[in-house]
Amino acid sequence: MSEKNKKPQKLKARLPRGFVDREAGDIRAANQMMETIREVYERYGFDPIETPLFEYTDALGKFLPDSDRPNEGVFSLQDDDKQWMSLRYDLTAPMARHVAENFNEIQLPFRTYRAGYVFRNEKPGPGRFRQFMQFDADTVGAPGVQSDAEMCMMMADTLEALGIKRGDYVIRVNNRKVLDGVMEAIGLGGEENAGRRLGVLRALDKFDKFGPEGVKLLLGEGRKDESGDFTKGAGLSDEFADKLVSLLMSQMGSLSQTFALIRDSFGSNSALDAGLDELSVMANLLAAANYSTETSQYRSEATDEQMRIIVDPSVVRGLEYYTGPVYEAELTFDVTNEKGEKVVFGSVGGGGRYDGLVSRFMGQPVPATGFSIGVSRLMTALKNLGKLGQDDVLGPVLVTVMDGDVESMGRYQRFTQALRAEGIRAEMYQGNWKKFGNQLKYADRRGAPIAIIQGGDERAQGVVQIKDLIEGKRLSGEITDNAEWREARVAQDVVPEAELVAKVKEILAAQAEDRLRAKGV
Repeated sequence: MSEKNKKPQKLKARLPRGFVDREAGDIRAANQMMETIREVYERYGFDPIETPLFEYTDALGKFLPDSDRPNEGVFSLQDDDKQWMSLRYDLTAPMARHVAENFNEIQLPFRTYRAGYVFRNEKPGPGRFRQFMQFDADTVGAPGVQSDAEMCMMMADTLEALGIKRGDYVIRVNNRKVLDGVMEAIGLGGEENAGRRLGVLRALDKFDKFGPEGVKLLLGEGRKDESGDFTKGAGLSDEFADKLVSLLMSQMGSLSQTFALIRDSFGSNSALDAGLDELSVMANLLAAANYSTETSQYRSEATDEQMRIIVDPSVVRGLEYYTGPVYEAELTFDVTNEKGEKVVFGSVGGGGRYDGLVSRFMGQPVPATGFSIGVSRLMTALKNLGKLGQDDVLGPVLVTVMDGDVESMGRYQRFTQALRAEGIRAEMYQGNWKKFGNQLKYADRRGAPIAIIQGGDERAQGVVQIKDLIEGKRLSGEITDNAEWREARVAQDVVPEAELVAKVKEILAAQAEDRLRAKGV
């Protein structure tokens, strides 16, 4: 076959791996959720900023590999001036760049929040996407841990504003200085032990997943999973492994018991002492504001109020990122996973103090602390609780088209605009108007509550037909006799054009009352 006679290949529609399309319901649910979060952040005195999706690659710092093409972990491209740019990996590094670039103009402490998509050039998998949304809040220029305590309070208030009740969540707090001091106490301080130290911290971070026995194996020679795969351990002695597991288990006691165990097991050094002092200050501030940290969520006698924020030495976040307090928001209720098993929902966000990030640009110390919410994961949690996406979005009132002449079309458009001007969602049918049945099918698929109909006879009389499509659906299931249907016709009214908007409002209000009654409200 000649090149001329070859049929052009049809382009295959396909979604890139690790990315998802978002439908109207999810978008509206996310908007609803983020507006609630925004209200809490504003109430705390935070202001919004927006940074671009792209940053110069070197500004992202810690995420870059040592290679000629910085395209591992981040999506990168080279600009026409040969400079590398990357899609932002998180919202914190761009904020740090913004602060450094505008340092002389901004007011410190700088309290800001941001929401937006971030991108990870990583292997996608179930529930693991390359593009997802975060919602961050940060305070830059506040060195005291009172700003960290306030972040924890704001996290708790945000979850409650979203409808997650006390007892269904906990904010867990630790301090990287405590972990650094512990590492020093077991002989893993200094740059020469950086690799082993990282291995130990990664093992500790698996406590929620593998429990004390699994972590002990990872701290020692290693652990073999159910499939037979072996993970090499950190090579610690049994004595040190037992002490570290006891540290993780100390969350089951009171704050004073936890501190006593840490000091008994690891003694004293400058990092450990500083970390415990900062945790003590935070605990006092949180208790004074009725966000008690004294009692753990694992103690049966704990009240809901006591369970809001706790000190938990098992929290290990941002192994090469955070420099002081770290905190994590965890939902404690059970959900059913894809295997039908009951599991605790787990983390929906976290953060901590990162005093070194802005300083990279400044050549001077700039303290900072912040918190990031995983929007998609929190949305999933709220849907599980029935707090989000439960209300059907009302479709638009449909103004049907009976005649296609300019004058008639003008009238239909005028009706549509009159409804919109009164805040009513409305649209004029834009398809093939000659098949009226298709218009009502379209209204049904769109979930339209009402159809407006005006043919030549109605136009001559200056009236319109208003068809209650919700009531019509109900009646069609209750009335089976055609004569009875013709006699009833309560789902359709004829009103003067001037009364169109008022009648539509009346019907929409009646439909809203019916929906509330159906929900038992």
